Amino acid sequence: MTTDFTKLGLVHDIAGSAHVGVEAGHVYPTEAGPLAFDLYRPPHAAGPLPAVVFVSGYPDPGMAAMLGRPLKDWESYRAWARLVAASGLIAITYLNNTPADGAALLRHLHQHGAELGVDPARIGLWACSGNGPTALELLAHQAVSCAALLYPVTIDVDGATGVAELARQIHFALPALTLAELPRERPLLLVRAGRDTTPGLDPALLRFVAAARAHGLALTVLEHAEAPHAFDLLDDSPRTHELIDEVLGFLQRTLTR
Repeated sequence: MTTDFTKLGLVHDIAGSAHVGVEAGHVYPTEAGPLAFDLYRPPHAAGPLPAVVFVSGYPDPGMAAMLGRPLKDWESYRAWARLVAASGLIAITYLNNTPADGAALLRHLHQHGAELGVDPARIGLWACSGNGPTALELLAHQAVSCAALLYPVTIDVDGATGVAELARQIHFALPALTLAELPRERPLLLVRAGRDTTPGLDPALLRFVAAARAHGLALTVLEHAEAPHAFDLLDDSPRTHELIDEVLGFLQRTLTR
């Protein structure tokens, strides 16, 4: 029986997640017309707050056609957004016609942050799996403060082609991005699943980590040695719970300091 990943929640929860306010009526402009985004607000929120955008590296029309719902409506994305909001930050999930729409959303948040209760100077990114390259491109070229990537596809470095080959197989967006374009001062968190069997993902991730460290990026790497891909949905172990809390802590510390 095939697992329906769109309906899987997280194996972890934190206090206050059930009391997060969810606002689904927001829109942002794109070249093809307005698109919706959902805003998850911490309980009893007051004043402009830092925000975390959940990055999509797949066009939602194709995602919905293949799997029945866009990323923002996956149970795991809703659950992660509630965790981020319960930790004191605003969480934002969104629709896109093309992954390039993520930049349009960030521009909208910077222009209209005050009316949304978002501090535009403190916006972070969260992404996982094949959404990683799009998040890295946004980190490189948009005014964001940090990024947290879980079991991510990264980018090819040092002449390797594994990420490009994987993109042809599973159809995520792969921006023309080089390591030199990533800003050294912006904190970047990578969480590696030691038993990730996605073809080519782990070797590419290890090459990226080595090159990023040599390049002087502000990189933190967390390891889950025994974990599969999507461990936050599949691996109900103490280390998974610990790592989810560490990701939340990284975002909270980085965006509120």
